[in-house]
Amino acid sequence: MKILVTGGAGFIGSHIVEYLVERGDDVTILDNLHSGKMQNLSKINNNVNFVNGNIKDYKLLERLAKDSDGVFHQAALVSVPQSFKMQAEYFDVNTKGTENVLKLAKEYGFKVVYASSSSVYGNQEQTSIKESDNRNPTNPYAETKLKAELLAEKYSEMGVRVIGLRYFNVYGRRQSKEYAGVIKLFLERIQQNNAPKINGDGLQTRDFVYVEDVVKANILAMDSNVKHQFFNVGMGYSISILDLANMIIDASGLSLRPIHDSQLPGDIRDSQADLELINKLLKWKPVTKLEDWLIEVITSKKFKDI
Repeated sequence: MKILVTGGAGFIGSHIVEYLVERGDDVTILDNLHSGKMQNLSKINNNVNFVNGNIKDYKLLERLAKDSDGVFHQAALVSVPQSFKMQAEYFDVNTKGTENVLKLAKEYGFKVVYASSSSVYGNQEQTSIKESDNRNPTNPYAETKLKAELLAEKYSEMGVRVIGLRYFNVYGRRQSKEYAGVIKLFLERIQQNNAPKINGDGLQTRDFVYVEDVVKANILAMDSNVKHQFFNVGMGYSISILDLANMIIDASGLSLRPIHDSQLPGDIRDSQADLELINKLLKWKPVTKLEDWLIEVITSKKFKDI
């Protein structure tokens, strides 16, 4: 297949690219290296067509996408705190950039699998969140993702095949600090024999899912016969940030206690994915357990894996 990956030098995008190259696909990457890095592509650099450019450049995007069989749209600005200060730029990249992809999909007929976010749900009363639950974003970043979803719904009614994957908290190798990287931040502090620093009381819960499981969800979505749907991509259970910090401390063997800092603006309280729909329609289930991965990284001192 001929595939375009926007944001393909980034955290999740580079893992998708690796999988596609290993499968034998013809892969083009569009990335402006705002948060992506060429070193993320070091293993497959000679097997892809890399283009340094912006998702907002419609003509460039058209040139790269028009002959594609599918587009994995991962390019985005992802920092929630930064989104309060740069609302117009976040809208241009996350919402208008996604619309650029959808417009071209309508014209040229390729399928789109793109990165949405669990942040569109905001705070929910129930513990486990279904795709059909109300969307109530609590920060500008989440609002851009919701607006992109509304566009996806609009274009699907015009015949565009588009699947949005609502990522919960993705972790793994190459994670940038911008990408909600609490695990990366905690591990970096442990590496320096410092206690993890928690924003707020630490009782907020998150659903953490491994990046290679996320890649598999993307591939299954693209290869499926599903034309339009939003899917939760998480582990299906959550852990409090305080318990996460203590889990990392225990695995390190250090005598430390977490440090508490002020709560972040726009932060949601609880987040846990219901995976019934994605399991039913895509036959996807996550494999890697957070605790097993953390113990492997910490005990083997493989901090470069973060």
